[in-house]
Amino acid sequence: MRSLVLAGGGMRVAWQAGVVRALQEDGLVFDHVDGTSGGILTAAMLCSGVDGVQMCRRWRDVDVQDFGSALPFREYLTGPWNLPAVGDADGLLQRVFPALGIDVDAIRRSPLAGSFNVVDFATKESVAVDARDVDAPLLAAGMSLPLFLTPLRRDGHVWTDAVWVRDANLTEALRRGADEVWLVWCIGDTPRWGDGPLEQYVHMIEMSAAGGLASDLALAEAAGRSFVLHVVRPEHPLPLDPEFYLGRISSDSLVQMGYRDARRYLAGRSRDGVPRTPACTRMTEPPPSARFVEHLRGPARGVVEDRAAGATTDGGLTSEDRAADDRTVSLDLTVVMPLDGPVDDADVAGALTYAPWGERAYLADGHVTADADALTYHATVRVDGHDLTLTATRSLVDDPGFDAWSDLSRVDLEVRDPSGDVVLSAPLDLGASGVRRLVTSVEPVGVTGVFRRVDAVRRLLQRGASALHD
Repeated sequence: MRSLVLAGGGMRVAWQAGVVRALQEDGLVFDHVDGTSGGILTAAMLCSGVDGVQMCRRWRDVDVQDFGSALPFREYLTGPWNLPAVGDADGLLQRVFPALGIDVDAIRRSPLAGSFNVVDFATKESVAVDARDVDAPLLAAGMSLPLFLTPLRRDGHVWTDAVWVRDANLTEALRRGADEVWLVWCIGDTPRWGDGPLEQYVHMIEMSAAGGLASDLALAEAAGRSFVLHVVRPEHPLPLDPEFYLGRISSDSLVQMGYRDARRYLAGRSRDGVPRTPACTRMTEPPPSARFVEHLRGPARGVVEDRAAGATTDGGLTSEDRAADDRTVSLDLTVVMPLDGPVDDADVAGALTYAPWGERAYLADGHVTADADALTYHATVRVDGHDLTLTATRSLVDDPGFDAWSDLSRVDLEVRDPSGDVVLSAPLDLGASGVRRLVTSVEPVGVTGVFRRVDAVRRLLQRGASALHD
């Protein structure tokens, strides 16, 4: 039996949608899914019949502001020390759940076994509620983090987020008979101790989450319970919820990162999984870097194969290919560029959209190479079950004239099949609005403090401008 255990992570669980899509593309089928805290969203979507492709699409359309909803005004008049929470769960129930396709009736009759973890504060116990017994308010209560969202009061019980007890219920998966567990983990787990109330509030969650997992692993070991454990996690901690709420990171970028991270694990996984120790979720802190987003668009040209139409040529273009020439190609990139090291150390996630190929294709194995004349993004994309090679090259040679930003905004895209033939090419451009969006998307990573963050942005922009040469 194979179980998918989805840990929490607040609104950042949009990352899990990319993971689920990659796992499903790899042919993995699960008998049971378990969700805790933010992971309840992903588990509820799966039990509602929303697949990985739909998950990614739905997350892109979610308004992050919908996660919060205000209490009745009179509650705020009682003063900050008497507030039950900053807000309530109405935004989750009325807007987020419908936007993500979460349907309680579908969950209750789902052929996929499911469990959702909620703490009963009256007994201080974490309860794994079976999918057949859940309702929407109980699901929302499982994501109602104390201080931020009010708990659910019902029949003498007070239901709230389980994260202070556990953030991933490995024990429930084993109790149901799992002999293979896939743990999807997106809460931070590094040795770094940060300053400030937000950082330390998150550290408390991290300690509870990692401690709960360690207890589950120790209990399984003591009981002699053998199972294969796979863990999909980011290499570095994901941005915190306030960055998502303030627009510094988008659900689209998080989905891209999740797909990238899952494909990275799948490419190197062992049949025996990973060691069943608390170190299985450990991450490293990123070096001083800056994250930015590129939205590139352009018309397709020189298409050798249109996979959607099944039309191929021996170097020329079929009528279907000629019709496709005017179709728009979109390449969205989320890049984390080191500030000190070589650009080759940059990390790339992204997505390619080309209508004749159907659903948006996400990037795996993303990286950057650079020489004196060009900077090139490299990745693979999976289309109709085939892994294609993608390169997007930006010239660093500044043409004569006062058009340096225009030169930087142009990228030449090529997608090749395994034989090396070009199956899609397009001249892409950021455009004036795209350049502005790129610049405003710059966000420091692995850097703390106001002055250091400002300096990080300055260094990245300076690095980009100095890369151009005549």
